[in-house]
Amino acid sequence: MKKLFRSVVPLLFTLIAVFTYTSAHAQGRWVKLAPFPEPAEELLGAAAGGKLYVFAGLAPGWKPKSLVYEYDPATDKWAKKKPMALASHHVAIAEHNGKIYAFGGFVLPASGPAAWQPVDNAYEYDPAADSWKALAPMPTKRGAAGAASAGGKLYVIGGATMLQNSKETSIHPARSHRSVDTVEEYDPATNTWRARAGMPTPRNHLAIGAVNGKIYVLGGRIGGAFISGGGNGLDVTEEYDPAADAWNPIRGRMPTARSAVAYAVHGARVYVAGGEYQSYNRSSAFRAFEGYDAATKEWVVMPSMPLQRHGLAGAVLGNRMHVVSGDVQSAGTGLEMHTDSHDAFEFGTAPK
Repeated sequence: MKKLFRSVVPLLFTLIAVFTYTSAHAQGRWVKLAPFPEPAEELLGAAAGGKLYVFAGLAPGWKPKSLVYEYDPATDKWAKKKPMALASHHVAIAEHNGKIYAFGGFVLPASGPAAWQPVDNAYEYDPAADSWKALAPMPTKRGAAGAASAGGKLYVIGGATMLQNSKETSIHPARSHRSVDTVEEYDPATNTWRARAGMPTPRNHLAIGAVNGKIYVLGGRIGGAFISGGGNGLDVTEEYDPAADAWNPIRGRMPTARSAVAYAVHGARVYVAGGEYQSYNRSSAFRAFEGYDAATKEWVVMPSMPLQRHGLAGAVLGNRMHVVSGDVQSAGTGLEMHTDSHDAFEFGTAPK
């Protein structure tokens, strides 16, 4: 019996090792790419025309950096483009038919103490021409919302703004403000807006993605917009059906509750990378990389990012999900620790 045990145990360990390697290989691997030229936090990503675009950024004193950079995967090089049309941060970004749309966000107040002043501005960025065009403004002023394209329209979901009937014109961690359930639909063909059914869980700093005509909202922050001022991370996933203008419950929760993440769609999955979370005894930035499978309605835990961070940009180009820059610690410490890291997850077996 002992002889049999001694011969079987090594075989079991070998089989476990082979299974682990095969599973990891099937999921894919992380690769290191050209560093981001101007490391920052609160960056946003989008892919268009086979290239990656990174927008926004936030400097100390809540000053918007208005960055626009283009990454060419063929040369592994970055090129700086014209700045954003409006110096703003926490803008909702989405690609649609080769153009990139920017909705809402926050600006620095023209006078008085620094704060986050929500705006209703909307713009279309043409990557080929490196030009911005103003669009009809959103019906509501808000920042830290999410945007996605589905069925020929664009949807701006969630965000944060002032309390109803408030005389304030901006939000601040020392003042009460709110997350919103607002959903507004933009029609690029007519340059018009209309209100749609509100999201069940009001939130900001969320992840969002469209798969097969449905929109998925993942994680985010409830309460206020400032993680150091009481807002905190969610693990809730909700599905919106634009055709029916209806929200459907999703039982599966995101494995890691967090906000201020990078996100993108590949195949039938919406992937979420990085992010932050705070509680009374913990302040964390994450390496977590997880995907929600819209076909199976299950979460999949992927190999973690090489470096933890929040406020990073994300987008999928071909068979790679890129994650760019960000802050390697959670907000509110008074120190900025921005990384120039540009990593990409190279998917193995494509999800069905």
